[in-house]
Amino acid sequence: MTGLIVLVVVVLLVLIIAVKSVMVVPQAQSAVIERLGKFRSVAEPGLNFLVPFFDRVRARIDLREQVVSFPPQPVITQDNLTVSIDTVVYFQVTDSRSAVYEISNYIIAVEQLTTTTLRNVVGAMSLEETLTSRDKINTQLRGVLDQETGRWGIRVARVELKAIDPPPSIQDSMEKQMRADREKRAMILNAEGTRESAIKTAEGQKQASILAAEGQKQAAILAAEADRQSSILRAQGERASRYLQAQGQAKAIEKVFAAVKRGKPTPELLAYQYLQTLPQMAQGDANKVWVVPSDFGKSLEGFARMLGAPGEDGVFRYEPPKEEPPTGAPEEEEESVKSWFDTSTTPEVAEAVRAAEAVARKEVPSPGIAPTALPESPQQQG
Repeated sequence: MTGLIVLVVVVLLVLIIAVKSVMVVPQAQSAVIERLGKFRSVAEPGLNFLVPFFDRVRARIDLREQVVSFPPQPVITQDNLTVSIDTVVYFQVTDSRSAVYEISNYIIAVEQLTTTTLRNVVGAMSLEETLTSRDKINTQLRGVLDQETGRWGIRVARVELKAIDPPPSIQDSMEKQMRADREKRAMILNAEGTRESAIKTAEGQKQASILAAEGQKQAAILAAEADRQSSILRAQGERASRYLQAQGQAKAIEKVFAAVKRGKPTPELLAYQYLQTLPQMAQGDANKVWVVPSDFGKSLEGFARMLGAPGEDGVFRYEPPKEEPPTGAPEEEEESVKSWFDTSTTPEVAEAVRAAEAVARKEVPSPGIAPTALPESPQQQG
């Protein structure tokens, strides 16, 4: 029975020694091994052997990059304003022995070092610079922390400012300032819009005035041209009319003289006609007395002797000269007169009339009603 107990104790002792002799370290971790209270080595990830009852694990260190968020810290800026800043530090243990033996608690050390460095950096900046210089603050904090924590076996990867909260009164003032800036920009934009609108309206009115002036100019030119053409045509018509009246009077006089020549009047007939004309000559308002000369007969006799020839009975009779055949129509004697009787319309005038008629016949479209074409005039159909 005693031997069995001793055997069991020996087996248990062997098992305990075996368990204490073997240590498995997970990946991304390390263990600081001490022998009899003195640093012996750093156990790497994997299987490690220890001397039972002599070696022990002082600390297990996580070698992964760690993220630590520190509580808000009050910081006074250069313009004596207190702001609350939250920081986040990304760090990694690179030397397990230094992290264990060079600093008692490296997380608290990093927190305190971050706080003091943050106060130094932000204390040299104004509130506006602090709010707009996050990258600058992050860079300065990382440089200082990485330099100071290197002897602790820690590498600071990044430092971020999670939040910067100014005092409530400053926040209210900032909101009012931002609201005033927005209203200012809105008023500027409205003024710019009004100015652009006024400019566009003035440009439109200018273009409309120019077009209206051009239209009036063209209308005045066309009206003057129409008056000129009308005056020219009217003058040409009056000239041709007077020429035709003169031709008619010439024909009438020619016919009268021809009839007189064919009638072969005697001095007695001429005297009789002269006596019939005397009352008409005396019908004027200014003619009160008409005197017949005493030698009236001698005057007629001299007139008959001058124009006539004595016949067989001794009486002087008028002998007209031989008639000459007409050489042609009076209007055919001069080439420059032929254009007076040209009644054809000038092509430019006819084209202008057709264009005016086409414009006048266009119907002004009403909203929602399709324009309908008017029937063409006989001239346009021709």
